[in-house]
Amino acid sequence: MAATVELAPLIDIVFLLLIFFMVSTTFIRRSELQIDLPEARAGWLATADPVTITVHRDGGYAVNGRPAAAGSALVRALASARGEDAAPRAVIAADALAPHQAVVGAMDAASQSGLTRISILTRSAPDAEVPAQTPGALPPATGQDGP
Repeated sequence: MAATVELAPLIDIVFLLLIFFMVSTTFIRRSELQIDLPEARAGWLATADPVTITVHRDGGYAVNGRPAAAGSALVRALASARGEDAAPRAVIAADALAPHQAVVGAMDAASQSGLTRISILTRSAPDAEVPAQTPGALPPATGQDGP
């Protein structure tokens, strides 16, 4: 007589595990920005000109070259510069010594104004070799365990 495996108890256990994980999981919806990480060798694919947000060294802002105040004034300036573009893009050009809070403020204002695709403008170092990375890959570990 050949041994048989009953599938009904196995299906019951898998079903109970599925219910357990569904009940015990918490779903947190976070407001996250979609960011296009800059690539050194890639060209710009958009047909329309992006909205340029400049973050100055002192934390001041400019939208497409025009000065803009922080907060809701920046959101309004970005919304008017965005226009009716179906796939709006923004480029943040921040000074290397600009406060981190000012860059985060620019990203938040871009999100509030409906700019869904944000790139951060960078320049490549003159002697640095750019490692090839696949899209979505994490940067190499630095060996440090904290900020």
